[in-house]
Formats: sequence, structure tokens, C-alpha cells
Amino acid sequence: MYLYFKKLRLEGQQSQAFKNPRRSSANVSLCLRLSLVVLLLGSGSAMRAQAQTNPAASAYPSKPIRFIVPFPAGSAPDAIARIVGQHMQVTLGQPMIIDNKPGAQGAIAAAEAAKALPDGYTVFGGNNTTLAANASLYKKLNYDPIKDFTPVARFITASLTLVVKADFPAQNTKEFLALARAKKGVYTVGYASAGMQVALAELKSLGNVDVLEVPYKGVPQAVNDVLGGQLTFTFADNAVAFTQIRGGKLKGFGVTSSTRTALMPDMPSLAEEMPGFDVSVWSGLVVPAGAPKDVVDKLWDASQKAMASTDVTSKLMNLGLDPAVMGPEEFTKFVVAEKAKWARQIKQAGIQPE
Repeated sequence: MYLYFKKLRLEGQQSQAFKNPRRSSANVSLCLRLSLVVLLLGSGSAMRAQAQTNPAASAYPSKPIRFIVPFPAGSAPDAIARIVGQHMQVTLGQPMIIDNKPGAQGAIAAAEAAKALPDGYTVFGGNNTTLAANASLYKKLNYDPIKDFTPVARFITASLTLVVKADFPAQNTKEFLALARAKKGVYTVGYASAGMQVALAELKSLGNVDVLEVPYKGVPQAVNDVLGGQLTFTFADNAVAFTQIRGGKLKGFGVTSSTRTALMPDMPSLAEEMPGFDVSVWSGLVVPAGAPKDVVDKLWDASQKAMASTDVTSKLMNLGLDPAVMGPEEFTKFVVAEKAKWARQIKQAGIQPE
């Protein structure tokens, strides 16, 4: 560009300088203005390139972080986000704003999170439903659970609990199954997540029962309807179930994991009555794909510190959730493996994609 302007200036001087001094002056002025424009454009491009290669140069985080939760307030994913996020924001020095977006088994929230800018200011509470099972539960998703997210940390693993209202006549799983078989197609069950849906499918198959299925946006709503008598039973997150069981409002027949949980050792596993019954769930933190490594590292550092806090882990355990931390690399491999595992479970359960 400089050579072109130099050539133009020399040509103008040779052909016009002595014939028309005003035109010569105008040519030089034009060259200077064009040179200034090129310099400004070049510096702007350099600044954009620098921002893209080092978006954390502004000392991330410098503003509040939006934490999208794919299930409603009062659900286990919501409780996890609030408990862990409260500690993380102290480490990060910026508030984490919880944004509940329930619906379509978390697919609505996941799609929105996937489309967010990968700058670390939108994080997502990903779990077995949104990152593993939905790919097999829906014929078409508006997001790719593997390609659209970068895993940061796994926080917990847990089971679900089969619960009924406290005055339900059965006292254990065996009696419950006997009543359900005797009243074929009469009992109603609510579900709001992949874990609940697979657990229900296993109950129908292994327990040989026929029940009416009712979809919900979240576990708390299903539990409320069990308490109110509108639903016969549901598979509740332990975070919701254990509190109501301890309070005497719900009766729990068993957890969905293959063995009993140390968090409530007196609660049988459903596998004790129905061998082969096994549904476990998990939850963690992911960010939109393309987030800079230093941003992911800072979020992982804050996650580690939160999960190392006895205050955080005791709160999670009181809700029936097992702290089970994984870092970015391990969690990434885990999510890929879980997507394949849930695909097998959903197929074996005979669930058809919607």
C-alpha cells in the first residue's frame, strides 16, 4: 500500500506538478487521508484479533455471571447451582445469577445456553438429562450436547426415590407392586427428567405394572401433586424426597441406584425387589463451546474450591446428593461415555424418541 501511494505521488509530481500546482497538492492530501484510513482499519483489526485470542485480558470475570438451570426452583439441579454457585462467586469475585428455564426436559435451557457467547459470562448446569439422555429421547434437538459445550466440572451423583403420599396403604416395594398390578392402569405417575422416565420404564418392565404417565416441567410440581393426591407416585430427586420423607409427608419405597445410599442407609434399593433396577443421575457445570482455556481454568478453580468446602458438601449430602468431583478433562470423557450409556438404557427400556 505504501509503495502504491509513493508511485502515485511521484507520477503526480512528474506529470502535473509544474502544470497544475493545486492538483499536485490535492493528490498528496488524498494520499495522506487514505493512508490514515488504512492505519485506522489495520489497528482496529489488530485490536479485534487480540480480543479474540485473549478475551480474558479484561481480567475475567469483570461482571456478573449468568448460571442457567434447566429445571425449576426447588429442584435438585436448582439446589446444586445455588449451593455451589454461592461459594464459587466468592472465589470469582462476581455474583452468579441463577436463571431457571424449565421445560422439554431441560432442552429449552440447553439450547439457549449453547447459543450464548463463549466468554464465560453464561454457564450451564448440565446433567445426565441435558448432556446424555436427551439425544436419545428426542428425534431432533436444537443443540448438540457434545459439540456445543465445554465441560468444566462434575459436582455430584445421586439416585432417585420412589415416593407416595404418607397415607398410601402399602408399606414397602413388594406391597406397592402388588397393589399396582391389581389396579392395572389406575395408578398415575409424574415424570420431569430422563432419569425419572427411565426409572419409570424399568419399573413397568421389571415390576410388571401398568400405570398412567403424566409429564411435568419439574420434580417439585410432581411431588406437590403426590402430596395433594392428584398423583399416585413419582420418582423424586433425593434433594426433594428426603426432606419430605423425614418430615413424614411422603413415604419412600426405595432408591433407584443398584445399592443403598449411605446418605439414607435404611432406605432399600428398588433392585432388592426388582433385580437389575439401576438408574443413577449426575450434575455439573459446562460452558458454551469455544470458551477460552483461561476462563475454563478459572471456573474449574472456583468449582474445586467450592467442592472442597465442608459447608458445601454437607449441604449437598443433607439433600441426599453424593459429592463426586471431576475436572474438565475427566468430565469431558465421562459425558461422552454417559451419552452412549443412556442411549442403551433408553433403548432397552423401550422408550421411543419424541
